[in-house]
Amino acid sequence: MYPLAQILNSQGYYLTGSDNNETETLDAVRKMGIPVFMGQRAENIEGADLIVYSAAIMADNPELIAAKNSGARIMERRELLGLVTSWYSSAICISGTHGKTTATAMLTQIFVDANVDISCVIGGKLPAIGGSGRAGKSDIMVCEACEFVDTFLKLYPDISVILNVDADHLEYFKTLENIKKSFVKFADNASKAIIYNGDDKNTVEVVNKAKEKEKISFGFGEENDYCAKIISKCGLRTDFEVYFKGQKECEISIFVPGDHNVLNALAAVACARYEGLAYDKIKEGLKSFKGALRRFQRIDEVGGITIVDDYAHHPAELSVTLKTAKALDFKRIWAVFQPLTYSRTKILLSDFKDALSIADIPVITDIMGSREKNTIDIYSRDLAKIIPGSVFFDCDNEIQDEQSDKRKNENFAEICDYIVENALPGDLVITCGCGDIYKLAKMLAKKLKERYNDKNA
Repeated sequence: MYPLAQILNSQGYYLTGSDNNETETLDAVRKMGIPVFMGQRAENIEGADLIVYSAAIMADNPELIAAKNSGARIMERRELLGLVTSWYSSAICISGTHGKTTATAMLTQIFVDANVDISCVIGGKLPAIGGSGRAGKSDIMVCEACEFVDTFLKLYPDISVILNVDADHLEYFKTLENIKKSFVKFADNASKAIIYNGDDKNTVEVVNKAKEKEKISFGFGEENDYCAKIISKCGLRTDFEVYFKGQKECEISIFVPGDHNVLNALAAVACARYEGLAYDKIKEGLKSFKGALRRFQRIDEVGGITIVDDYAHHPAELSVTLKTAKALDFKRIWAVFQPLTYSRTKILLSDFKDALSIADIPVITDIMGSREKNTIDIYSRDLAKIIPGSVFFDCDNEIQDEQSDKRKNENFAEICDYIVENALPGDLVITCGCGDIYKLAKMLAKKLKERYNDKNA
């Protein structure tokens, strides 16, 4: 919601809002002069001409019920986001089952560092812009395009970017074939061009079925329009060469680990070049990019124990993240995973087992139900018991709503205590998930500091 608030506020619309928790984002919203109510109540919507709600709002929410009975126009967030993308003549919409936040953030960083006054909507926070969105005055908009419940089909992309296509959100799509059909529609919606991962089989299949228009491929394969050749890796740094149609163009350094991030960077290169940006500007932007928040984000190092937080929540993302971690110079990899939604956990249970088994010590938190209730009888213990050597603190009730915060905090505290007692210098602890598992990472850093301060006292 925050980036949309920024853009609409810059256009002179009067906004109000509501939420259930105080956050840094709400502080930023208030600094724009936008009143925010704590708690969601029927009276909050009085006087509104348009009421916008997110997909996370359940049907029994009192504010949403009042909105539907008010006579005012009601719009789900994705519809408003789609409307906003139609205001720009160069809306670059970046999709993909994995990596879209990082690629969107990379491209935003490139434009911002090059002093291009873009607007953007990112699914994570980018330090360079102090948040997840930006309202600019140019005709360029960079927008993360999420496939969940076909959100990206509401957008008006001029350039449709497809990073990869994989099986996710099966509670909605049911099959991978249905997911591919939606990506074909997303590609067809591009008014100018499709920029896509030519190494990804599913993506190539999608693009081949899309209507004829300019199609630009990227990948490690030399047959792609943009090709990356890795020169060296050292710690978090990767150096690679960029080729366009077989001609070497430049060398680029990025400071986020993993071959997947080379592909994300190459997608950003292709987009920036499409908009006419020079390679030297692109190189500088990628050099200064240190990651979007919650994308292999280094939280702290205490007593030789490194803590990293990552948004990975799908088995394919977990596999990439954990394989990247295993390739680094750490003794043991702890993966502390918070499953999100009961349906995803049950449908992909075997895939989660395979991904989490990559870690030396998998730790499973309670499931965070988010928009779902547990009507399918699935629990974190069901995942933990099929992963050899995994750690799980059992409980009777999984996390279904904001009323379960006390239990969730207890679960996080138990896990933190266990890690503090058992982690060793040289270990890497990664908290993974798209819920609020990042809180556990910060809690762990605090508890480790308390322990080592006690030892040194």
